[in-house]
Amino acid sequence: MFRRNFLSTGLAASALLAAPAWAQDEVQKIRDLYKRGGALSDMATQNKGKRISFEGYMAPPLKAESKLFVLTNIPMAVCPFCGDDAEWPDNILAIYTKRNVEYLDYNIKFVARGILELGSFRDPDTGFVSLIRLTDATYALG
Repeated sequence: MFRRNFLSTGLAASALLAAPAWAQDEVQKIRDLYKRGGALSDMATQNKGKRISFEGYMAPPLKAESKLFVLTNIPMAVCPFCGDDAEWPDNILAIYTKRNVEYLDYNIKFVARGILELGSFRDPDTGFVSLIRLTDATYALG
């Protein structure tokens, strides 16, 4: 009996971690959003308003129970984005989800997919200012 429960629990956990079909789409790199010097790339402007995927790591949360997190291109255990959009780093991407975020450890790589929006935006809940972001986003292990 124990073995059967163990196997079924393991299969259920595998299903939860399985990547959705969209995770197999072409996954972009955050660095491809920018040209040298920090200007937005052609890839960014051509994909404005489109649903696209990016891979990366979840930065530490700005606040508990939020629909916002920051995707980074490398694992970061501390705040990489505590400035305004004039100081916006070219290795992060703001991600807005429909539901409150379930935070992942900062060193787990995953894929986020959403609608690419460009231009300065101040989040009304956190005061976080972003230059570029994904909205209506979902995320899963890749």
